[in-house]
Amino acid sequence: MSMNYKDSDKLWMYRALELAERAEAQGEVPVGAVLVLQGKKIGEGYNSSITYQDPTAHAEIIALREGGRTIGNYRLSNVVMYVTLEPCIMCAGAIIHARVSRVVFGAQDAKNSIGITGSSILNNRIKLCSGVLEEACSLQLKDFFHSKRAQN
Repeated sequence: MSMNYKDSDKLWMYRALELAERAEAQGEVPVGAVLVLQGKKIGEGYNSSITYQDPTAHAEIIALREGGRTIGNYRLSNVVMYVTLEPCIMCAGAIIHARVSRVVFGAQDAKNSIGITGSSILNNRIKLCSGVLEEACSLQLKDFFHSKRAQN
C-alpha cells in the first residue's frame, strides 16, 4: 500500500465521501465508492444493505454492478475504484474478479479487511493506494458509530 496519490484521486474521493453521506442519511454505515475509467465516472454506490435487506449491497458491489452495466462488460480492466473505507473480504473478492486495476481508499479497516493484492495465486494484481482523505473518511465513520452508540 502507498500514500502516493494524485490530485485527481482527491477529487474522486470527495465524490465518494458525498455518497457516504447519502448512506448515512438512510441510516446505513457511511461508505461510498466511485468507479472511474479514463477520467470518467462509470459507476458509483453507497452502502445500502439495510435499505435493500441485502448483505451484498455494499458501496463497492453497487458501484461494480453499475460500472459493468455502463461499459457492457463484467471485466473492469483499467478501472480505478475510489472507496472511503478499505474493502472487506467480500468486496475484495468482487474487485479481484472484476479485474479492477487500482483501488484508492481513505480509512483503513483493521477489523474487516484483508490485503487484496496479497496472494501470488491471484490472476489479477491490484495496485492499492491508501490514506487519501483518510482523516475525513475516518472521522465520518467514527462520528456515525459514536452517534449510534449514543442512541442506544
